[in-house]
Amino acid sequence: MPQPSICVFCGSRNGDHPAYHAAATDFGTRLAGNGWRLVYGAGDVGLMGAVANAAQSAGGDTFGVIPVHLLKWEVGKTDLTRFIVTENMHERKKVMFMNSDAIVVLPGGAGSLDEFFEVLTWRQLGLHQKPIFLLNTEGYWNPLVGLVDHVIDQGFADASLKGFVQVVADVDALEARLRRAFA
Repeated sequence: MPQPSICVFCGSRNGDHPAYHAAATDFGTRLAGNGWRLVYGAGDVGLMGAVANAAQSAGGDTFGVIPVHLLKWEVGKTDLTRFIVTENMHERKKVMFMNSDAIVVLPGGAGSLDEFFEVLTWRQLGLHQKPIFLLNTEGYWNPLVGLVDHVIDQGFADASLKGFVQVVADVDALEARLRRAFA
């Protein structure tokens, strides 16, 4: 396999818990250390900026995709290895997804949830087989995992839905799972 590319969906804010920023920084460093390319939303703020700056500082390859209307809001990080401006959010997600081999979701808000549910739905429909990981720093994604369980328990999805998402507690576990995925 050529250089694996990891699509990272995460917040354009840091959140209230310092562990979120620390995990994003740690993961960005490890991406570069493993020779994996970061594919992300091209922002230079929040967790997006933390993961990208860490990957760059460690000599990593970075591929950013940002819609034109977010260039100022998310402070488009133009010093990436590759920087693409799209017309809209849908195109951004498509370009990020198509240029990745795995998806990792760090803590984030509505945008990160939108991105997660889109790739999860595509997986459920059999449109891809890419692994999807939730980095559950400090239990951030516990309510989301509970919601997925609820959807299954109430008969709106098959139990296989849960198998499409790997929930990992920390960056060590995430790195190990990604290494296995690319072995």
